[in-house]
Amino acid sequence: MKHKLLFLCALFVGASFAPLSAESSSRKGPDMEPNGPLAHAMLALGTPYRFGGKSPLTGFDCSGLITHVFAQAWGLTLPHGAQAQSRVGVRVGIRELEPGDLVFYNTRNRPYSHVGIYLGEGRFIHAPRPGQRVRMDSLESPYWRARFNGARRVILAV
Repeated sequence: MKHKLLFLCALFVGASFAPLSAESSSRKGPDMEPNGPLAHAMLALGTPYRFGGKSPLTGFDCSGLITHVFAQAWGLTLPHGAQAQSRVGVRVGIRELEPGDLVFYNTRNRPYSHVGIYLGEGRFIHAPRPGQRVRMDSLESPYWRARFNGARRVILAV
């Protein structure tokens, strides 16, 4: 919650959004700007889960959150569905993760059945399941570590 408040303060005074720490990422790009994907993901914190949801007004499912974030930030139309999103962008290894990368999990005995967006410092934001809200979790928690399927980097063509 502290990071969200700091981020929102920086957003309203026009400061640039930086990764959660200076060593979290060497990439400097649109995803680090106040209106980038991470900014929109942080603004979605606390939004209720809704199956098929893709709006902060009515709720998000995991892939709907990703679709919304990249549409708002970059005007990109990503497919709805974690499995379809697992084919977008370029593959990156877990040790190469940078803030803004998509992280995928096997949560339904099906590869690529869940997706979130990496924030840095081993954390990601996602819409977990019915009855929950958009939140941050650790990649290193036993639950998520055991279910990790891979990561993708969505690159904005300029």
